[in-house]
Amino acid sequence: METYGKILLIAMPVFLILVLFEKWYGWVKGRDTVRTIDMVSSLASGVTNVTKDVLGLSIAILSYGWMVKHLAIVHIEHGFFTYLIAFLVLDFAGYWTHRFAHEYNFFWNNHIIHHSSEEFNLACALRQSISGIVRIFVVLLLPAALLGVPDKVIAIVAPLHLFAQFWYHTQHITKMGIFEKIIVTPSHHRVHHAINKEYLDKNYGQIFIFWDKWFGSFQAELDTVKPVYGITRPAATWNPIRINFQHLWLLIKDAWRTNSYADKWRIWLMPTGWRPADVEARYPVTKIDDVYHFEKYNPAASAELKTWIIVQMMILLLFISYFFGNIASIGSPDMFVYGAFVFLYVYAFMELADRNPYSLVWEILKGGLGTVIIIYKGNWFGIGKHWLNTLLIGYFTVSIIITAWFVFRHLKEDANIAMNA
Repeated sequence: METYGKILLIAMPVFLILVLFEKWYGWVKGRDTVRTIDMVSSLASGVTNVTKDVLGLSIAILSYGWMVKHLAIVHIEHGFFTYLIAFLVLDFAGYWTHRFAHEYNFFWNNHIIHHSSEEFNLACALRQSISGIVRIFVVLLLPAALLGVPDKVIAIVAPLHLFAQFWYHTQHITKMGIFEKIIVTPSHHRVHHAINKEYLDKNYGQIFIFWDKWFGSFQAELDTVKPVYGITRPAATWNPIRINFQHLWLLIKDAWRTNSYADKWRIWLMPTGWRPADVEARYPVTKIDDVYHFEKYNPAASAELKTWIIVQMMILLLFISYFFGNIASIGSPDMFVYGAFVFLYVYAFMELADRNPYSLVWEILKGGLGTVIIIYKGNWFGIGKHWLNTLLIGYFTVSIIITAWFVFRHLKEDANIAMNA
């Protein structure tokens, strides 16, 4: 956990700079593909995901180390080919995990957050799941285990493999010639994120595109079909935590409501989007039928609200940087308290971005938790600076006041709109 936290301290600023550069580049070129609050929502999603990972909040059905110890047929020498095999096996496992996530109801919940943005840009690459507690990915690394690839090699290659999937989430790079035949390019991945019927559930590859060509899931980007992004059942919220569990909650409700006992069980492994006929008739959900004519989620946001949301995001990054840089000294159970604070922080200011009046309640809970931590511990997780404690309590108080101001302003605006409707 500590090592991963140190890696993230380097990776996060790099990703943030690239996200902001894409925003600037699009503005200069007159083709801005990055909406401000959508970008912040993506960044907040990334924070929740890496926080969950650093805290180790997941369970693998089998550990890779166990498979190597008990199933290895040979043990290949430590060298270049060891890392190459590890990379290829990780990509093969990633392809199938990705495909399962798109093709089965239960697994889709672990991936829906990544597709929830109705834009396509570098920021949406950071939309990663917090809902995948049980991991099947390790089982698919069996080929590497049989060859005796050491678990330390997998631990080194896995983050590199993940970070290498960031760059192709952009609309500003066109087709790349010969590379289109070998690796996943922005063109390939635009297809993957599109909801056009020509593109839906295609191009699952993560680094290499030949898996899709070999297993029949490849689709080239067509000059005549412009990709439209998002999910066919729109998330209709900026809050990444809520998005992570929307699909699961729908499955639970559908399994409860259906009169068919068979459907109560089979709904989980039916194709993604399948619902029992009786439930679909009685409880319809919003779905995009015409991808070329629908309104993107875009609740009214004043310049002041956008500015405050950005300020909250910057402060969150300061909190998370301290957490990752000092997780060893923070230790357990305090690191889980810190993690809870981070999740509460994200939930509160993303609810405000949604113009939800209950965001004030969440903001009070966030500020209350932060203040209680300082009073109970005497400092903020080991920072023995009295001025900083005062500054933090001041921030929690001001944040509640500003959130209250926005909430009551939004309620007044909504009331005026309703009166004039």
